[in-house]
Amino acid sequence: MNSVIVGVFLMLLLTLFRVNVIVAMTVAALVSGLVGGLSLTDTVTAFNTGLSGGAEIALSYAMLGAFAVAIAKSGLTNLLAARLLVLMGKEQTSERFLSFAIMAVVLFCALSSQNLIPVHIAFIPILIPPLLAIFNRLQMDRRAIACILTFGLATAYMVLPYGFGGIYLYNILHLNLVENALVIDKSAVPQAMIIPAIGMFVGLLVAVFISYRRKREYNHTLVSEAKSLEVENPGKVLLVGTLAIVLSLIAQFMSQSMILGGLVGVMVFTLFGIVKWHENQDVFSKGVAMMAMIGFIMISAQGFAEVMKATGHIDTLVSGAADMIAGNKPVAALLILLVGLMITMGIGSSFSTVPIIAALFVPLCLQLGFSPMATAALVGTAGALGDAGSPASDSTLGPTSGLNVDGQHDHIWDSVVPTFIHFNIPLVLFGWVAAMVL
Repeated sequence: MNSVIVGVFLMLLLTLFRVNVIVAMTVAALVSGLVGGLSLTDTVTAFNTGLSGGAEIALSYAMLGAFAVAIAKSGLTNLLAARLLVLMGKEQTSERFLSFAIMAVVLFCALSSQNLIPVHIAFIPILIPPLLAIFNRLQMDRRAIACILTFGLATAYMVLPYGFGGIYLYNILHLNLVENALVIDKSAVPQAMIIPAIGMFVGLLVAVFISYRRKREYNHTLVSEAKSLEVENPGKVLLVGTLAIVLSLIAQFMSQSMILGGLVGVMVFTLFGIVKWHENQDVFSKGVAMMAMIGFIMISAQGFAEVMKATGHIDTLVSGAADMIAGNKPVAALLILLVGLMITMGIGSSFSTVPIIAALFVPLCLQLGFSPMATAALVGTAGALGDAGSPASDSTLGPTSGLNVDGQHDHIWDSVVPTFIHFNIPLVLFGWVAAMVL
């Protein structure tokens, strides 16, 4: 039995039964290593080796949490929430219109975070928490917001060759295709991903207009009355808050480090007296507490991925799929996509999956007569599959970090399951169509 399949299915099964994601990943990693022929000692060693790779990610999340807490303490989020409450109080402003306007803003921010202003998930713990009170008043289903965020985080890098999209499409996907003897122009790679991206868009429409269009009740545990949203010296708060966010984005863009971006933002609030010096300890403590679970999940995911690689069963899974194909192109396309889904669900990162599957699937696609565009679509989609819908992916962890601030948004059932259903299934279908028609 293939240890990758066993490990991924066990992890998903445990999380669906509400076992803590970190516990589920640790147990699944141990079982996967033992099934893959590793000794218990070797499995633990591989797991521990992988943990070190997640340290930077965890610290990044903690620093972003501190920045989000500093923004909340400043009152900047209260100004935003108060403005929206005023709009809600106007008779000519319908709740439906306001709901779609908020969704449009969230979608724009998610798309921009990958390409226009490449800050990835850094905006989520800053933008989403102050909007939760508004979501509650409008009775918006947070699962729809999770799908919107994940759509923006994943689709933008899949098809737009700028920012993180440029890294995925050119530095990772195109580079690995060429290194494995596929002749394809760099500019053709984004074009090959258009059809799979359409699948993502279809999934988003289904989520927003069908699956989660009905109102959903939440407890009003956050600030919801205009009086409690009053801010002293709102002009200064708005000016300093805007400056902090802009400088934070610039620092992150120039250094490619969310750690430095978050630190700059906190220091700007502190230097201008919006957050007092003696409150710094409290800011960082609350920030770490808010993001600790997500950081530890990301660390555990690195350990789980290292165990899967150590067993050598990723190669076995791919070669086994190749043996089942027997020259059948439609079956080949489907199996390539499903294997990519399986690997990415375990690793949690499409960026890490492509180099693994490209080395084995590109020669197979060439042998079966797939065109360069079809091959690019297959490998690119297979890599992206699972990024939406994996418990360990930042495309699902990021939305949870903002939507679960008040403890009313479950990571598995409200982020992972909805995004898996609405994005991974369409990606398989539209990725297969792309392989057949390109």
